[in-house]
Amino acid sequence: MEHCSIFLFVIILCHDLWQFIATYFAKNPVNPWLSLLQQHRIIAVIRADNVVIAREMALAAAAGGIKLIEIAWNTDRAESLIPKLQQELPDCKIGAGTVLDLDMAERAIACGCSFLFTPHTSRDLITKGLENNIPVIAGALTPTEIVTAWQAGAAAVKVFPIKVMGGFDYLQCLQPVLRDIPLIPTGGITIENADKFLEAGAIAVGISSHLFSPEAIVEADWTTIIARSRTLIQKVQPFQRS
Repeated sequence: MEHCSIFLFVIILCHDLWQFIATYFAKNPVNPWLSLLQQHRIIAVIRADNVVIAREMALAAAAGGIKLIEIAWNTDRAESLIPKLQQELPDCKIGAGTVLDLDMAERAIACGCSFLFTPHTSRDLITKGLENNIPVIAGALTPTEIVTAWQAGAAAVKVFPIKVMGGFDYLQCLQPVLRDIPLIPTGGITIENADKFLEAGAIAVGISSHLFSPEAIVEADWTTIIARSRTLIQKVQPFQRS
């Protein structure tokens, strides 16, 4: 009889523990996209008029250690470049950026992009991403726009262009009230200040021209791009979570 009581107690305990675990993860689900952002912190944004140059930019960023790469949809032949890079860089996630409408979103998803960045907030684009299990990072600037994007289902919110609002000082002002919304500032991020934005509360940053310097691009100096990428990775390493 005593053994039966102990056995019953163990069953009840295990049941209660399982319910606690299930409830915890229901309220605190592991989000693969946010985990990626916390792990890497940097998104290289590529925009080019020549697909060959765009590919070399991506290869150089990846060689320097950057794992999240956004190809702007108005890049030359972005639709064919994205799946090519997915094959060439299996350790990287290749996404589409500057996605403005549903047609662009559908084509980007069809070509195998891993995420979508939009410069604005569109409920239709966010819904399209949710339907296809593709993270949509919607663009916003003011607190109203940021909350609207998040409530619509955006996987994170791109704060763009952050430079015109005061840079990381603006982000610091947003953090006390919007701390639960993952923010990705772009438009004014440099190798020198990337860590300041992470320190101010950004979950990640998007960087473009300050990583892919026009001089290096014109001269096809990919070694410099690789070195700049490595420097950037070292700069943000204290913020990276494994």
